[in-house]
Amino acid sequence: MFKFAFCFFSAFSMASPALLMRVVASAYSVAEKAATIVRNVMSAGDLGIVEKAGPSDLQTKADRLVQMSICASLARKFPKVTIIGEEELPNDDVSEDLIEDGHCEEILKKPCPAQYTGIKEEELVIWVDPLDGTKEYTEGLLDHVTVLIGIAYGGKAIAGVINQPYYNYEAGANAVLGRTIWGVLGMGAFGFQLTEAPAGKHIVVTTRSHSSALVNECITALNPDHVIRVGGAGNKIIQLIEGKASAYVFASPGCKKWDTCAPEAILHAVGGKITDIRGNSFQYNKEVKHMNSAGVLATLRNYDYYASRIPNTVKESLVP
Repeated sequence: MFKFAFCFFSAFSMASPALLMRVVASAYSVAEKAATIVRNVMSAGDLGIVEKAGPSDLQTKADRLVQMSICASLARKFPKVTIIGEEELPNDDVSEDLIEDGHCEEILKKPCPAQYTGIKEEELVIWVDPLDGTKEYTEGLLDHVTVLIGIAYGGKAIAGVINQPYYNYEAGANAVLGRTIWGVLGMGAFGFQLTEAPAGKHIVVTTRSHSSALVNECITALNPDHVIRVGGAGNKIIQLIEGKASAYVFASPGCKKWDTCAPEAILHAVGGKITDIRGNSFQYNKEVKHMNSAGVLATLRNYDYYASRIPNTVKESLVP
């Protein structure tokens, strides 16, 4: 059975929860609002697609509305927090119907890890990918789509929320859609059943729409038993934590900080590891460049096995 956090959006009932827990509790509700927006745009039939850098780099009406909703909702509650979203949008007034002011009571009831109890608003950076897997969204591959809200402190991803708007969508017309996964370092991750990949199997999950000769060279060198090609960084991390894949490998500079911050926090919260292809940790301070130029290597277990098999030619081709 999945371990969901049940949320009620009444007024705060606890005395002064730590700032981090209030941000995560709010991000949970904001992500659920975002999922409703994503589904409503799809149901309405007009995705409002525009190309950004090319046919594999798309933006939809859902991307735009969700980013406005997430950023405006969190900024209203936490005005000193730095919020960085994927989409370049004007800072116009956001319609009140996009604002979510609720929070998850169950998250507020959990004690904040001691190392994070003294955090101040201005020390947090929130990285937002309003619709991870946009190309797949436009193609109807709805299980690839996630909403990502990552929370960083001291340059490190310490908490994250991943919403899957279409989780369970193949279960039939009356199925309840969507789920929200969240995690905090030092506490764990919730909203799913942690499962390890089959022992002795090397199953690699990689990009579906951003492949290249270098990506394929790297995967071939790992000699995997099976390769899964799907969209979305959030979706790929979910493949790891639910035991469907044993390594996420992407030997390309296409991934951004808003793609990896929330998934990294959740993966690290359950004992996994994510770095670039060269083994360097990602940094999430507000001044850092947005591109993960040296790709991505992530595992729930056995990180060293995969890291040791990345060819030097691949590493040398990707500059951090």
